[in-house]
Amino acid sequence: MATTSTATGELKTGRAPDGDQDQKARDKKRADRRSRWIWRIAGYVFFIGIWQFCSTFLVEDFILPPPLTILETMQEIVTSGLLLKHFGATLEKIAIGFSLAFVIGAFVGILMGMNRWWEAFFSDWILVLMTTPGLIFVLVTTMVFGLSYIGPIIAVVVTGFAYIAVNLVEGVKAAPKDLTDMARSYDVSRTRLIRHVIVPFLAPFIFTAIRYGFSIAWKVATLTEVIGGNEGIGFMMRREFQLFSMAGFLAWALLFFAFALFLERVVLQHQIDRFFRWRPEVTT
Repeated sequence: MATTSTATGELKTGRAPDGDQDQKARDKKRADRRSRWIWRIAGYVFFIGIWQFCSTFLVEDFILPPPLTILETMQEIVTSGLLLKHFGATLEKIAIGFSLAFVIGAFVGILMGMNRWWEAFFSDWILVLMTTPGLIFVLVTTMVFGLSYIGPIIAVVVTGFAYIAVNLVEGVKAAPKDLTDMARSYDVSRTRLIRHVIVPFLAPFIFTAIRYGFSIAWKVATLTEVIGGNEGIGFMMRREFQLFSMAGFLAWALLFFAFALFLERVVLQHQIDRFFRWRPEVTT
């Protein structure tokens, strides 16, 4: 009788059972994901089609090689072992430089957000670092350190930490004041306040800072190798440029784009989804 009454009530009110609502939400999510993938693949097909058209009818092959030629060149790079060697060299510099930039930027950003005196101390220098083109820092580090290993790392640290600091400053300022006031009223230490209140609230700002900082790190590290490196992705792009090999240059550039896209769309996005899996899905 109770089950019949419940079902009758749901029919009267027009409300679907919770199980049906969950299934509809999952179906809608799968449909949205499928739609995004269809449009994403369509974008790649359109780009490759334009590329093939230009290579066939507008310019000579040696100026803009067709996609199939670039694909064959990329396969040669992979099978020759050069890919692992030079990608490994670039990634090592990025890993060290970005790790240092993140630690310094997070420390400075939280410090500036929690203390207006430190904000006044660092704010102008942060602004200068953000508005200065990365090429300037690349040239300076190349002139100072030459072809050494440390030059690209210093360039990544100097250009990357400012973007991280700015994102975290805004996050700290946006933190709910009632939570911090309550923590201070209970004499919560500064360390526990940062760990249990500030840092959890800053999670979206931290991931945004990682995205911006990592993209800057990729660009600066590769540019440093192009100008004064003796190994790495940028070095190989410079070598192909000096040999007037457009196929080789585009092959290394596309391998660089593909790997950066993989790290962003697969590795980083997976970590973001995993970290925020507790948040409920918003459906319409």
